[in-house]
Amino acid sequence: MTKQTVLGRVAQLARANINALLDQAEDPRKMLDQLIRDYTANIAEAEQAVATTIGNLRLMEQDHREDVDAAHGWGGKALAASRKADELRAAGAGAEADRFDNLAKVALGRQLRSEKEAETAEPVIAAQTEVVDRLRSGLDRMRDKLTELRAKRDELVARAKTAEAQNRMTDAVKSVDVLDPAGELGRFEDKVRREEARALGGQELAASSLDAQFEQLDALGDSAEIEARLAALKAA
Repeated sequence: MTKQTVLGRVAQLARANINALLDQAEDPRKMLDQLIRDYTANIAEAEQAVATTIGNLRLMEQDHREDVDAAHGWGGKALAASRKADELRAAGAGAEADRFDNLAKVALGRQLRSEKEAETAEPVIAAQTEVVDRLRSGLDRMRDKLTELRAKRDELVARAKTAEAQNRMTDAVKSVDVLDPAGELGRFEDKVRREEARALGGQELAASSLDAQFEQLDALGDSAEIEARLAALKAA
């Protein structure tokens, strides 16, 4: 996988809108489970590519350090050879001095080559460092997105369980409404009240009949008194 492909995949997945995906899904929970599997696989794939890219960067950095160190080393050797040549020339050993000057030139040539190699590597290292930074940022976003996906999945599962429990409760309440014992109690109470009313009516009727009998008795008493008084008048 090329760096461009990895970057494109990282950017695409990191920008994914979870809510929009869920709105389009027939089964959001299955959609989230699949997304989690895809993200996990793509993160593992991207991690391998990033690790390879980082490894290549570290090798280039190591080569650059070696070139820089080599340039410094060859510079030191060139300086030492040049000084030795000056000493020999001052001592009258011109041929030997020339040999050391030639050695100094060889060292300077190698120093120049090492410096050029180091300079050539620097922009490549800078570009590769930027790529690694972008890949790491993308991986961080992917990991955050994976955490978000898992949290969303857990939230959805919890909401589904809550909705299921509420539906069971609603069905139970509906069943109670259909066979409501309170309704039976109400009908029984109505029956008791009707019996009580009939008893009160009977009592009232009995009381009125008794009053009529007493009124008849009083009427008889008055009639007897009248007869007695009439007899007394006749006897006078």
